[in-house]
Parts: sequence; C-alpha cells; structure tokens
Amino acid sequence: MARSHTLRSLRHRDYRLYYIGQLVSLHGTRMQLVAQAWLVYRLTESSLMLGLVSAAAMLPSLVLGLLGGVLADRLHRQRLLILAQAVAMVQALALGILTLSGAVEAWHVMALALALGAVQAIEIPVRYSFIAGLVPRDDLPNAVALNSSMFHLARFVAPPIAGVLVALVGEGAVFVLNAFTFMAVIGALAAIRTSDEDARAGRSAGPKRLRDGLTYAWNDQTIRGALSIVAVLSVLGSSAAVLMPVFAADVFRAGPGSLGLLLGALGVGALGGALRLAQRRSSAGLGTIIVNAATAAGLVVVVFAFVPSLWLALLVLPLAGFTITTAMASSNALIQLTVPDALRGRVMSLYSVSLHGMMPLGALAVGASAEWFGAAATVAASGVLLVGAVLLVGPVLRRAERARS
Repeated sequence: MARSHTLRSLRHRDYRLYYIGQLVSLHGTRMQLVAQAWLVYRLTESSLMLGLVSAAAMLPSLVLGLLGGVLADRLHRQRLLILAQAVAMVQALALGILTLSGAVEAWHVMALALALGAVQAIEIPVRYSFIAGLVPRDDLPNAVALNSSMFHLARFVAPPIAGVLVALVGEGAVFVLNAFTFMAVIGALAAIRTSDEDARAGRSAGPKRLRDGLTYAWNDQTIRGALSIVAVLSVLGSSAAVLMPVFAADVFRAGPGSLGLLLGALGVGALGGALRLAQRRSSAGLGTIIVNAATAAGLVVVVFAFVPSLWLALLVLPLAGFTITTAMASSNALIQLTVPDALRGRVMSLYSVSLHGMMPLGALAVGASAEWFGAAATVAASGVLLVGAVLLVGPVLRRAERARS
C-alpha cells in the first residue's frame, strides 16, 4: 500500500512516459559529468579548473534562467523540451568526438560545458512547469518528489558505472554513450499527449510579464523563504561535490573508480531523501522540514571535511545527500503548491536560478579557496557558513508557515 502511494504519479500515462525517458537520459548525463570532471583533472591537475568548468556549466542558469521561465509561460513546453534535448545530444557527441580523437583540451571542455549550461538554463524551468500539466494537482507533490528521485537515482547508479567505464575505455566513450541516451527522452516527449493549455497559461500581453513573476515571489513569504534557502544550499552545500575529484585523487589517494563510489554514495542518500518526500500524504509542515534539513546538511558537510578515509566518507556522504535533497525537493514542492498556474513558469525559473544559477558562484569560490587553503578546510568552512545562513533565513519560512496554518 505504501509503495503504491509512493509511486502514485506513475499511474498517469503521460507522466510515466516522461519519467522513463528522463530516467534513461539522466543516467547518461550523470555519467558524462563524472567522466568530464575526471578528464578536466587529468588534463590540468587543478582544483581551480574543476571549479571553473563547474561554473561554466551552471553560469548560464544565472543569466538565462529567467528567460526560460518567460518562454515556459508563453510557448509550447513540450516542443521546447524536445528541442533542448536534441541540442544537448549534439553537445555530448561533439565532446565525445574531440576526446576520442585525442584533440580535446581543457578549454574545449569548458566551452562545451557552457553551451550545455545555456540549453539547460532554458530547459529546466520549462521542465519544472511541464510536470505540473502531467498530473492532477493532488498528485503534484508526489510527482515533484518522484522527479527528484529520478535525478538522484541516476546520481547513485551512474557514477560507479562511469568510473569503471572511464578506467576501461576512457572518457570519450562515456560522452558518446550519453549522446545516444537522449534518444529515449526525445521519443518519450514526442509520445506525450498533453494539451497545449499549460503552454498558454501565461500568455498575457505586456512588458510586465517577467516583473509580475518577480514581484509575486518577493511578496509571498513562503516562496521568498524557500528560494533563499535553496540559493544558500546551492552556493555552500555543493562544495563537497565540486571538490570530489580532489578528495578522491589527493585526500584518499584513489582513482576514478573511487570518484564514482563517492558521488554514488552522495546520490544514494539523495535518492532516499526524495523517496521519503514521495511517501508523504500531506504537504503540511514542509517549511519546517526545509529549515531542519538544510541545517543538518551544513553539519554533515563539516563532518565530511574531516573524515580520514574513503570508507568513512562513503558512510557520511549518504547523510549529506539525504539532507540536501530533502531541503531542495521540499522547497520545489512547496513553491509548486503555492504559485498560481499563470505564473508557474516565471516563479519556477526563480527556483532554477536559485538552484542552478547560484552554484557557479559557489563553484568558483570553492575552487579558488581549495587552491589556497586545501579541499578539507574549504568544505568545512562551507558547512559552517551554511548553518549560519540557514539560521538567519529560516525564521522567514517558519513565520510564513505559521501564518498559513
């Protein structure tokens, strides 16, 4: 019974197609990210370069994310998603050909990461908005949680596979494999029979279109508080993931297989957090869950910074994944339930900017700090700052939750 409740959104045909297609594609994407990080570190042996490539992949979300929200409220979301997946497939294939030919250089990786980031900056808010049209409103929190679980299942399963493949056949083969996985999601999206009503939700005339979304999000304490915590987690909570190749190679003295295990451990905890949210039958108390989970995430990040061995790290990282994902997915669900349909694309683009667009700032700061102070000290400081920031922002969300109860 509990299982059927957890997976209830999969009863809807269109969401089921979307879920399966995305699941295949996301595994390929996560494998590419692992191979890409190892390739960059192999070419440069620089933690700063790791931060720069991570920043290049996420920086477009900060610049173009709001545009994606406007397009999501104005154009046909299904067609936009198909186009975005096709362009991402070409990007993966280009990176694979460069790597297999032996011509790849660090700037190639950075340029292609930037190109993919631009595509995702438009695609992510469209995808968040598209999900709301695939299930009834009562199943929306479950659909959001399952969407998050899909992403984190890929984080758990794909990195170890990528680590083995990189060791056996090299990074280029992983990039080409990822290109082929996009065919699954493109086919699934093309088969979805959703109406165009959701795509027309925000087509009101006038130049206030973007400003209306910004104003609404700022004036609603629930949305403002949730977005603030997501932004803080994005800047500070991602430090361990950005520097994971450094921990694998220099701190734990291991190879690409260990990088896959470490990222997989982070992913299995994240999957657990998403599935736990999917089991909830009510949206009550989401604000408190967000604050508590974000605070716990900062504490776990501090603990990880000081673990002396690979095996202890594999025990700690699932806790980090669980708490971070619980806070992130709960914020997504709370915002989706709060925002009106006509503003969904624009407000969810703010979520995308907070989640993905703020990460480049953290990645650049973390990469530069690790060059000067070391990876462990940088991650520990990030965790401490995260706890302090949540203690400052958390009361806003708690007040909004009390006002709504």
